[in-house]
Order: sequence, then C-alpha cells, then structure tokens
Amino acid sequence: MTWANSYIYAAEDLLEAEVPARAEYIRLISAELQRLASHLMWLGAFGPDIGNLTLMTWCMRDREMFLDLLQELGGSRMHYNYPRIGGVKRDMPIGFADRVIAKTKLFEKRLDEYEMMLDESTIWLVRLQGVGSANAESMVDAGVSGPNVRAAGVNYDVRWAHPYSVYDEIDWEPAVEKPTSVKGADCYDRYRVRMEEMRQSCRMVLDALNKIPGGKNTNYANGDEMIYTKAPTRAPEGATGFSNYECTRGASQFYIQGGGEGRGKNPYRVSIRSPMFITIPYVAKTMIGYKIADIPAIMGSFDPCIGETDR
Repeated sequence: MTWANSYIYAAEDLLEAEVPARAEYIRLISAELQRLASHLMWLGAFGPDIGNLTLMTWCMRDREMFLDLLQELGGSRMHYNYPRIGGVKRDMPIGFADRVIAKTKLFEKRLDEYEMMLDESTIWLVRLQGVGSANAESMVDAGVSGPNVRAAGVNYDVRWAHPYSVYDEIDWEPAVEKPTSVKGADCYDRYRVRMEEMRQSCRMVLDALNKIPGGKNTNYANGDEMIYTKAPTRAPEGATGFSNYECTRGASQFYIQGGGEGRGKNPYRVSIRSPMFITIPYVAKTMIGYKIADIPAIMGSFDPCIGETDR
C-alpha cells in the first residue's frame, strides 16, 4: 500500500491532479494500517532470531486483524490494488470504520502485553542492548532514514518534516528514541522506536476516522467526486513529478518524467530510491567488533527487506 501511494503521489505531481480530501484521509488510514501490519511482520520474524518463538505467534495473530481490514478495501491480502491516481478505488465499506476502531483499540492494549513480555526478558535485553551500535551522524551521512535513524535520536520523519496527504491535520508526533548507549543506537533502540511508531499509527488511524470529511459511516459510490477525481492521462514532454514518502522502512522517493504524446500513457523515465537499498550496505558497519551470534540480531533489527533492496 505504501509503495503504491509513493508512486501515485509522484504521478499526481506530474499530472497536476487534484485529490478529494476524503480520499486523502482514506489513503492515510490504509497506509497506517499497512505500517502496523509491516511492523508486526518485522517483529514476528525478529523474535525467533533472538530465541522468542511466542512473539511470532502473537504478531501473526494481530497482523491478521489488519490484513483482514486491508482486504476489505482492496480485495486482496498483499497486492491491494486500491490507490488510484486522483483518489481511491472505492469508499470504505459500511461498518468498516467501526471494525477498524475496535481492532485498533484492542491492539493498543496488546502492545502493553508485548512490552511486558519483552522488556522483562533477560534474554531479550542481553541479546539487544549494547549490540549493533550505530551513531546518528554516520547514518545521516550514509542516507539511512526511517525508524532506523530515528532510533538514534534524529527527529526526522517525512510525514512531519515535509507533510503530504493530510498528515498535518492529524494528531500525532514522530517516534524518536533516545539512544541507551554512548556509542549510538543499538538493537534495543531500533526495537523500541518501532513499538512507539505502532502506537502513533494507532493514534493517527483513530483520529483520521473522527475527522474524515463526509463521516466515517458514509459510503459513496465508486467514482464519486468525494473519493475520486479523474486525472489527465498525458503529461507534456519534459514535465516531471516527484514524491518523497515515508514508507515503513524509511523515505521512498519516485521521480517521473513525462514523455508527451509520442509515448502515450508511458512515462519517459521512472527513477526509484528505496530506503533499504541505502540501509543494507550500511548495516555491515554496525557488525564490526561483535560476535557471529550477534549478526541475526543486528541485521534483523534494521528490518531488512531484500525485495525492496534488489535492483
């Protein structure tokens, strides 16, 4: 969902498309639900690396709640095919908002249970604290972004620093962790910042549902001007569009150059900058001086996604 939005914002910049306010709120809600599902996938996969198998079962249980909600919007559980240039595919189903509220509030309570299990676990703390230290200056120099750099105390979130969509109308604040080690952010800090980010995502979803234009329990027909505005299908030759979007692992950027009538609906150039393409090479520096047994904890704490890294 987040990568689709990232591309669409660049296309809308290229085509100078207007997006209805209700559609922007729905995009925000769906993106933050996706962020919750993504962080739960990370935490669930990270747990067994540290020796906690229970964590995987808890995370998959809760992730299913959010995948069910996203499936209601797009019709599928991974490639949602929901955002559209100019709006969204369809409005929220009747009763969707109530289900989102119930599941989000339930998950907020379960986050406390996660922390009770993990932050009081000696094994968890020994495996993470003081391991894989990364200082803020070196990460900024390397171009690392997202939760990984915020774990080192850098207060930079694209949604906050360069607001897009309706993030500047929603009640929230970036999740920023104060490093527990003088060497910089360690594995524990990267875990902690994502836990707080999930709380902020819950906060945003609930606030957006309260503020959404047209009301949370209204359902507009497909193609209605409240959720979709038809955008141009051609961009002048040489015209450009750009988006800087906060994905779950950091800043994703798209650059699109129009090709004019000669290329039809196909742009002349599309360039992509993914956060993991920058982060993965940097992770190797954080492993120096630690044990081989620490590598799974260090690598896992950065939330690697090889599909996002490959070029």
